[in-house]
Formats: sequence, structure tokens, C-alpha cells
Amino acid sequence: EVMLTSERYRVQRLPFSRLSDRDVAFFEGIMPGRVITNPEELKPFNVDWLKSVRGCSKLMLKPQTTAEVSQVLRYCHERNLAVNPQGGNTGLVGGSVPVFDEIILSTVLMNRIISFDKVSGILVCQAGCVLEKLNEYLEEQGFIMPLDLGAKGSCHIGGNVATNAGGLRLLRYGSLRGTVLGLEVVLADGSALDCLASLRKDNTGYDLKQLFIGSEGTLGVITAVSILCPQKPKAVNLAFLGCQSFAKVLETFTTCRAMLGEVLSAYEFMDEKCMELVEKHLKLSSPVAGSPFYVLIETSGSSSTHDEEKLNNFLEQAMTSGLVTDGTVATDDKKIKASHCFLFLRERITEALTHDGYVYKYDISLPVGKLYDLVTDTRARLGHNAKNVVGYGHLGDGNLHLNITADSYSHSLLDAIEPFVYEWTARYHGSISAEHGLGFKKKQFIQYSKPSEAVLLMQRFKAMLDPKGILNPYKMLPSGS
Repeated sequence: EVMLTSERYRVQRLPFSRLSDRDVAFFEGIMPGRVITNPEELKPFNVDWLKSVRGCSKLMLKPQTTAEVSQVLRYCHERNLAVNPQGGNTGLVGGSVPVFDEIILSTVLMNRIISFDKVSGILVCQAGCVLEKLNEYLEEQGFIMPLDLGAKGSCHIGGNVATNAGGLRLLRYGSLRGTVLGLEVVLADGSALDCLASLRKDNTGYDLKQLFIGSEGTLGVITAVSILCPQKPKAVNLAFLGCQSFAKVLETFTTCRAMLGEVLSAYEFMDEKCMELVEKHLKLSSPVAGSPFYVLIETSGSSSTHDEEKLNNFLEQAMTSGLVTDGTVATDDKKIKASHCFLFLRERITEALTHDGYVYKYDISLPVGKLYDLVTDTRARLGHNAKNVVGYGHLGDGNLHLNITADSYSHSLLDAIEPFVYEWTARYHGSISAEHGLGFKKKQFIQYSKPSEAVLLMQRFKAMLDPKGILNPYKMLPSGS
């Protein structure tokens, strides 16, 4: 277990107040029994999922209502106490845990579904609802959530919105910036902003919710979400294919998009190194073997015969033209259940990597044609200094997950990776964070993706909405400016 000690991550505690017994007594008064001060109980909430960053919060609060969140923030604002909003704590950039002794404000008990409209497909729920639970609830009504992540069993919808999470369904249903219709947010001074609209169209003034989507808890605490949910597809098909080169992966995507059109819901790729690690560390076996690249295609539609026919035509074309050398398909329900192992394989790459040693994770957006070149160039640059350099991700969205493993954390290895990866990305006009956000680990690198004028404007928004800087400090925006 290695904590980040590198110079580049060093920050000084800002002059926030220190927690006193009187503060704890005040919180006990508003939410008796939901104030955690036991150091042992606090431990898991002070460390991120990757075990790469750790804070030393002495207090966690578990509000159940927006009114309680308001009371907490009003008090913290008056007392100049820093607050770290936390959902399922599944983030990958150190944004969800304290850096010093910030109070952890957990949404874990804010897990109520407020309403669901079966005609419009609009769900309104509290921020602490777990993504997978929401999906189960919706499936019973014939709908699904518009997003799907590997962390769905523990991530909260509020955290998903706060980080503008992407995931496997983005290709089909778009980003949360389009599917979130409204938010309820508590601002730094405790005032509640009710923009919980359930309208697809609303052109009255500035679209304030967009400020909070992807703001990583730095501008306000999301307490409730109104989100547009698509109908549950009647027919889902999966294909797992092997390709001999990345050029073939790209060509397969072009063909696939042209031939599958409106039913294409996911197009994921992984290199053979990913597959080796999943097989080695998780003992899962690949349905297709011996290819340098693998592609996972999902179709979702309303007619199984129509979709199967489309998929078969595409596969026939891909095989005969030599784009794909091997493949396996799951079409009916039973096979899909069995073949969820295809999706399972893809979703568990992150977990397999953590078993391989210390992981340096990069989440990059690039023009699709350049996507894998970054992996090749990084591999060549690091040589034997890295254990494994792997690439996988949401090819349909131009989103690459570049991961580098080593036996242990090494300062010199990090220096060889950063800022090389960011400079490379900037050269091809990519983004240094496609879906994970900037959090604590990437905030100092924002200039590789945003001009200084944009960063300055962000800082002005922050200063306006959180003048004392108490909300999720040390995150997202560069410090010392």
C-alpha cells in the first residue's frame, strides 16, 4: 500500500478552523447517532479506492435530508470548517477523500427514490442512491439507467453526476450533461438551490445545473437528481472479437457503426496485455484467444430478429474482409447471461491491474486514429522500467485508459511518465481526463487541456459560489494561483 508522497502532490493545509468538541456536539444535535468520530470506523473513508491517497478526517456526518445538509454547510461556512463531500468513494483521481482533516459529508443515507414517471422515463432520486440499485428498480418498470460503470455496485448517482462519469453506455445514451434534467444542490453557505426540473426542454436563463455536473463537489453538494432514463432494450446482443492490429480495430468500428447504426450501444477495446492480466490475476478465461486486440460490441434494440440479422451481416462482412480473425456471439437471453462474462472481463480489467502491482492510471480522450499510439510510445519510452503498459477503453467515444504497472511506486518512473503523457495528449488536442475528472492527482495539469483564460474563469466561479473555499479544497483547480 503506497501513499502519494511525491513533491508534485505536496500541498499545505489552508487556514481552516480545527474541529472542536463544541462542533461535534452541534452536529450530534442535528443528527443524533449519525456522527462518526471513531478513528477505526473512519479509516476506510479516509482512503481512496486505489489506496493511493489518504486523509486524516476526524469526523464523518451522515445526513438523510437536504435540510440537514443545509444546516451542516451553514454551520461549517460560519465556522470556516472545510468539508469533503463523499459518495461511494470509487473515484480514481483522489477527489473523494480528505487531504487533511476536512469533515467527511457522506451521502450514504440519502438513498431514497423520490419519484419515477413511467410515461416520460424521468427518475428523481436522492444523491446517495447506488447506481446498480437504481438500475434494478428501473428494470422492474421496463427502463434502465443511461449510464453503466464497473463500480456500479457501490458508486452513488450524486457522485456520478458530480464527476460527470462516463462509462460503457455513453456511446448510445450520451453524457450526463444531456441526460440529467435537474439537480438540487446545497451551496457552501448552506442555501439550497432547487433546480430539480423534470422537463426535457427548459430555456429559461442560464443552465445552472451544468455548473455542478462535473464540478467534483467544489461548487456545491448535490443532494438530489432528476435524470432521463431510456427504455430497457428488449433485445441485447454481445459479440467478442479478435483483431490483428489497432488499424483493424478502427476499421471494424467504422464498419460496425455503418452496419449496426441505431442499435450499437457499446464498442470497447482492450489489448492482449489486458487479457493476460485478467486471466492471470482473476482466473477468468477469454472466449477468444491469441489476438493482439479484442473488441466487445453490444447492440440494444426492440426486435431480436432485426438486431441479430444486422449483427450477423456485420460479422460476416468483418470476417470475410479480414478485419476480424476470431469471434464469438451471444444472442438469446440465456447466452447473454452466460456471456455477461464478456462485459465482466472488460469491467474487471481495473481490478486485475491492482493485483499486478502499483498502478499509474491515465484516462485520456484523443482523436480515435491516434488512440493506441500513446500506448505504443509510452511502452517504448519506459522499456523495462515498467512491468506492464496496457491500453483499453471506450473506443466509440475516443476514450483511452492507459495503465502502467510496476512492482512498487517509483518517483523516477512517475517522472518518466508525467508530464510526457500529458504533453503527448496536448500535442494531439486531446483531454488529460476523459471521464475520471481531475480530483487531487491531476489538478496541477489542467493547463494541458484548458487555456489559462478558462482556468481563470473557473476560479472566479469557485470564488463566487464558495468564497471561503470550504468545499472539497485542494481538488480540481490548480493551487497557488
